[in-house]
Amino acid sequence: MTTDLEMHMDEYLPLRDVVFNTLRRAILKGDLKPGERLMEIALAEKLGVSRTPIREAIRKLELEGLVVMAPRKGAKVASITERDLNDVLEVRKGMEELAIRLACERITPEELDELDKVEQRFLSLTENGDLTELAEMDVAFHDIIYNATNNNRLVQLLSNLREQMYRYRIEYLKDIAVRRTLAQEHRAICEALRKKDKESALKYVYVHVDNQQKAIIRSLNEPD
Repeated sequence: MTTDLEMHMDEYLPLRDVVFNTLRRAILKGDLKPGERLMEIALAEKLGVSRTPIREAIRKLELEGLVVMAPRKGAKVASITERDLNDVLEVRKGMEELAIRLACERITPEELDELDKVEQRFLSLTENGDLTELAEMDVAFHDIIYNATNNNRLVQLLSNLREQMYRYRIEYLKDIAVRRTLAQEHRAICEALRKKDKESALKYVYVHVDNQQKAIIRSLNEPD
């Protein structure tokens, strides 16, 4: 059982939701590993709660596909499969295309400057940066583009998809060659958006997502 599990209380949320969010975040960030068993008693002791909210959280996580129930073995963190990845990226490609089209038309000079800053920070972390911060900068880069669409519903959908991608993102960022490629792709996307070159921006985003898919599949197929 991981020792990094921390629960942050929220006065506006019932305990079962706080527990659910805590476990969900731990799975998405890789603190709870694919295949790891979720022992109700151990989790309850770790989080300082009864087994009831743990049990309720595990049921909700199963509905999201983050947990699977094994006969006579209980719950475990769902493995990252190539099928899951392909499903997520098929949806992402369609929404990224819409986001880029809208951002090309609507992105402000201030947002472009912020995009440049995040891109430069990602580049500075490429060679020996912390994986978690790298992932956060990658998320921040795309969030600026999403918010530039000025479409709240699209931002909401992409944010949900982004969370599902988090557990994959950490995997492919472990490869330094992948990090260097991502930095180059971020720069190309920045330049295309600044020029309002919609076709180039779309091309670079497609390449970006395709390379991401290949990198994650490689990491999934590597022996432990």
